[in-house]
Amino acid sequence: MELGLVGLGKMGGNMRERIRRAGHTVIGYDRNPDLADVHSLEELVNGLTGPRVVWVMVPAGAATQSTIDELGELLSPGDVVVDGGNSRWTDDEKHAEQLAAKGIGFVDCGVSGGVWGLENGYALMYGGDAEDVAKVQPIFDALKPEGEFGSVHAGKVGAGHFAKMVHNGIEYAMMQAFAEGWELLEAVDSVTDVREVFRSWQEGTVIRSWLLDLAVRALDDDEHLEKLRGYAADSGEGRWTVEAAIDNAVPLPAITASLFARFASRQDDSPQMKMIAALRNQFGGHAVENK
Repeated sequence: MELGLVGLGKMGGNMRERIRRAGHTVIGYDRNPDLADVHSLEELVNGLTGPRVVWVMVPAGAATQSTIDELGELLSPGDVVVDGGNSRWTDDEKHAEQLAAKGIGFVDCGVSGGVWGLENGYALMYGGDAEDVAKVQPIFDALKPEGEFGSVHAGKVGAGHFAKMVHNGIEYAMMQAFAEGWELLEAVDSVTDVREVFRSWQEGTVIRSWLLDLAVRALDDDEHLEKLRGYAADSGEGRWTVEAAIDNAVPLPAITASLFARFASRQDDSPQMKMIAALRNQFGGHAVENK
């Protein structure tokens, strides 16, 4: 089939290549002319045969909104827009309603796979009406990993990005657990080769996983992670997961703690710890460290 793909960065560019390898035609547009096949959304839309499918892979928020606004003016009834970025699920509902007024379908798709997706395939979670999903199905089949799993029609519009959001929240907590275990192993004198302990866990243990494999890969590059600063950003989906938990009264202690740990990484000198040190000094006479 034919696909229009908007956004050809690290993810979008590799997705274009994987779809082409599966035998489909992809017309790609990016604001960077060195990456683009065409030089405007209008040229992209005019290059596709109807009913058209246009997949959007641009940053969530204003960039996605402006792209959907423009596509809404260019596409025709029966066409479908797929948002494969990291949009909030509540935005999906608004975008679907906006496009439905023009007879254009909408599918939201959470995409996981990162820089490894070109070779390994992308895990896909998508939401929308079955009729719209069917128009995109050959592309989903091209992008997904080999085998039975890795792709799911999660439910109504918004379900795909909601599922991907929860996936990322779980990812936060798993990474935090590996990080805490690594720090504790590094802290004791009795364990003399932390990297090989991590490597030993890759076979036969209940925590073996791709994340563990990536941790070993990172330690092979820098055994004690001495080249890195202890700073980690958050993409926004961790925050949305915690907010959704509050809205639905679902306890998420591990995911919430892992998000807050990211915030702590941004503080060179924690204001909270200053207060804790002061209080320990006041009630127990415990020593404090002055600058």
